[in-house]
Amino acid sequence: MEGELVVADWTPQEHHQAFPGVLNGGIIGALLDCHCNWTAAYHLMKGQGAASPPCTVTADYAIVLKRPTPMAGPVHLSAKPVDIQGDRVVVEGTLTAGGKVTATCRGTFVAVKEGHPAYHRW
Repeated sequence: MEGELVVADWTPQEHHQAFPGVLNGGIIGALLDCHCNWTAAYHLMKGQGAASPPCTVTADYAIVLKRPTPMAGPVHLSAKPVDIQGDRVVVEGTLTAGGKVTATCRGTFVAVKEGHPAYHRW
């Protein structure tokens, strides 16, 4: 955590590349989706004063691939909530590699309750 930002570093392996030296866009999308989802869950937990995060799912998200993401070294993920309305959180995230933002994400994540197929599946 860095203030409201939820941060993580992740190191790609050779099987994550799209072509030599460049991280696959689908992997980038999965990383940002998951990181932003956990950011939503964390902030809902804090806002509710709960001991554990609620189960959240992705309602929508969009990825913008700004430039090729190099495979050398770890990538840095950061995300923060930009709007929280009840059980819905809009989150913006970035993926940085080599000191440059290579991809961004904006998505809506929703807490689900018992009975939903994704409830406590992770």
